[in-house]
Amino acid sequence: MSNANNHTNIQGDLLSEAPLLLTITGPTACGKTALATELAFRMGGEIISADSRQVFRGMDIGTGKDLADYHIHNTDIPYHLIDIHDAGYEYNVYQFQNDFIKAFHSIVDRGHQPILCGGTGLYIESVVRGYQLADAPINPNYRRSLEPYSDEELIARLASLIKLHNHTDTENRERLVRALEIQEFARLHPDQHVVMPEMRHIIIGVSFPREVVVERIGIRLRQRLEEGMVDEVQRLLDQGVPAERLLRYGLEYKHITRYLMQQCSYDEMYDNLYTDIRRFSKRQMTWFRRMERNGINIHWIDGQKSLQEKADEVLFWCQKH
Repeated sequence: MSNANNHTNIQGDLLSEAPLLLTITGPTACGKTALATELAFRMGGEIISADSRQVFRGMDIGTGKDLADYHIHNTDIPYHLIDIHDAGYEYNVYQFQNDFIKAFHSIVDRGHQPILCGGTGLYIESVVRGYQLADAPINPNYRRSLEPYSDEELIARLASLIKLHNHTDTENRERLVRALEIQEFARLHPDQHVVMPEMRHIIIGVSFPREVVVERIGIRLRQRLEEGMVDEVQRLLDQGVPAERLLRYGLEYKHITRYLMQQCSYDEMYDNLYTDIRRFSKRQMTWFRRMERNGINIHWIDGQKSLQEKADEVLFWCQKH
């Protein structure tokens, strides 16, 4: 990499034992990508995205890929797990784990520092805790056996098998049946699951006072609409991505699709989207706090500091580790 002479010598120290995974996370609109790319420049690192929607091509503005942030100090920062599938593809945490492992190994093998960056708590926790998930095939017989049961009964069954880490598993019948199908396959095939490589973890969270988060969400939403986020969703529809799938992607894609389908006015779309993003931000923080209660250590840094100050603080934590 062209910044090889600029980064600190921390990389060699950190990679001398079990490889370190540095994770940068936090709620939406907290500046994770800018911090991660600055750290990647300083440490000779590469970024692995932990965002459930940035894997999709053509979903750029609405997912906040901020690809311009990956070019800093006249250097292009390598990134992984962005733009790896067409919009409409059914991506899941099992596939993320496998893709993460491939990216992690390739980065470490090149002697670079892997940096996981994103706000999808499920993806981050699946790596840190090493969720053992299986690639379960469709099982028509098992699905038929679930037909007599109500959604409430199936949710209760799923809750008896696993902690419901991901509330989206219970949002509709299709996801619920799929989650149970995966657990049934894992029960019958205990040896067929993802195994995370050995690694050490430092997890950094970027935080702001709640009122500042709300203000930043509003500013960023207006910017994205000005940049053509509505046109982006229209292009996806024109390319044949089903409206039902865009609705399931949530937030920007849900509300703008409803607007384009003339199910609400522009002002209603804006107000509902602004409200939902604020709620989503609170759910993200709830997830991170639960991770902490369950023993995962997150070092929180003040998002209102300058980028250089934040990067210096992260490097300090890395040197202490």
